[in-house]
Amino acid sequence: MKSIPFFFALILLISCNQESKIDVDTIIKNAKIYTVNDTFSTAEAIAIQDGKIVAVGTDDEITKKYKSKNTIEAKGKFIYPGLIDAHCHFYNFGLSLQEADLRGTKSMDEIITRLKDFQKNKNPAFIVGNGWDQNDWEIKKFPTKADLDAAFPNIPVVLNRIDGHAIIVNSSALKLAGITKDTNADGGQIEIANGEPTGILVDNPMELVFKIIPKPNRKIQIAALLDAEKVMFDYGLTTVNDAGLDPDIIHLMDSLQKVKLLKINIYAMLTANQKNMDLYFKKGIYKTDNLNVRSFKMYGDGALGSRGACMHKPYSDQAKQYGALLAKGPALKAVALQIAASNFQLNTHAIGDSANTVILKIYKEVLTNKKDRRWKIEHAQVLREADFDYFKLGIIPSVQPTHATSDMYWAEDRLGKQRIKNAYAYKKLLQKAGIVALGTDFPVEEVNPMLTFHAAVARKDSKEYPKGGFQIENALTRTETLKGMTIWAAFSNFEEKEKGSLEVGKWADFVIFDQDLMKIAENKLVKLKAVTTFIKGSKVK
Repeated sequence: MKSIPFFFALILLISCNQESKIDVDTIIKNAKIYTVNDTFSTAEAIAIQDGKIVAVGTDDEITKKYKSKNTIEAKGKFIYPGLIDAHCHFYNFGLSLQEADLRGTKSMDEIITRLKDFQKNKNPAFIVGNGWDQNDWEIKKFPTKADLDAAFPNIPVVLNRIDGHAIIVNSSALKLAGITKDTNADGGQIEIANGEPTGILVDNPMELVFKIIPKPNRKIQIAALLDAEKVMFDYGLTTVNDAGLDPDIIHLMDSLQKVKLLKINIYAMLTANQKNMDLYFKKGIYKTDNLNVRSFKMYGDGALGSRGACMHKPYSDQAKQYGALLAKGPALKAVALQIAASNFQLNTHAIGDSANTVILKIYKEVLTNKKDRRWKIEHAQVLREADFDYFKLGIIPSVQPTHATSDMYWAEDRLGKQRIKNAYAYKKLLQKAGIVALGTDFPVEEVNPMLTFHAAVARKDSKEYPKGGFQIENALTRTETLKGMTIWAAFSNFEEKEKGSLEVGKWADFVIFDQDLMKIAENKLVKLKAVTTFIKGSKVK
């Protein structure tokens, strides 16, 4: 009988203890959580309320203080901050899902076959395709319009090269665009053979063709964004930096996010033309919980694969070809001066060593006495030795590790034995800048962030080539790579106080894997897939 009061006292104690616990929306326990905080510590459990992290700690610490009707048993799985792609083309990737996919094609014949299938299924009045790369073909030469003319004599065809800096078009498209052998090709190239355009256009002249492509209607635009988002969540990406957008698409993104149709976080880079600058200098930085519009994207030059990257000396495999700046130096500087006088960030595409020299010098000059501007060089692909020191000035290299492992098969042919040593030099850039922001440039490369991780740490492609790694001295450690895909990318976006690590007060954006990407064998990294993805505490995959 004496035990009965004790029993009731125990029940009362347990009940009081439960009532004293704090209710939260979600608890995740029994996990290995890589917080990516300043000490790169790990934890076991996390508590989430109103989309934000309220506590991180051991299972015991979290469960003693918090309770939730939604307690998730992680069963030892591995949790990382939501992955950030620091340079991609999210909207264009979505559009590409509505167009003919030419990635991985090995010949012009295979391209024609895919286009025929696309035409049969979609019956378009204007064929657009994406992703061909002549460097993957047995004969590594640009195609001509001849095959397209034979297969599609009465319908315009426009096919974007994998890097987005060259297109092949047929005669119908050339005629509609009004392109002849006498058309101005400043800032690019209209390839001519036997006195006529071959159908290959590089950089600026491509705009003449883009103007005649029917604009996607709102239904297609919305489908593009939602289809692209699903792919992001499947891979554990929670934030994308969309490099080069017009205000109309940004407005659409914002509208879809406000009605909860589009959930992914977007760091939007406006295309740096005068119309966009005038509009947003007046509007100012625009920031919501999901959208951040505070930067402009400027283009310095073209791409290495199409020999449009602007070089100090001629290409090693084409003696008279230097590539080209897409605008004269004074015009580039005029844009930079306007943006420097505002609160906006400038992110400039620069691939060739000459383009990097020009842009880095402009950055240094216009940013004198301006603190914490975090301007980026997008790609920073080939540099002269003397130009690496510019990155000590607070300039951030935004680089794409899979570019190295895609280009390594032919990059030395373009650059020669000396210049290649300072190409794709991510470790060297990190040592100068203190951080690197890592992305993919998809759809130029694959979306899969594990390909980025693998390429950064192993300097190998998905087939584990080459043995020992491509220029392995520029490999990043796993810790550096994870930071580059999380907290450093967030810092480059002025968002390090709200995302990029799993800490109290930040958004509960995270990804769960069933294996530890910090310890798994290198050759298994590319096969690692996200199990679950959360944005602001809500499961989206």
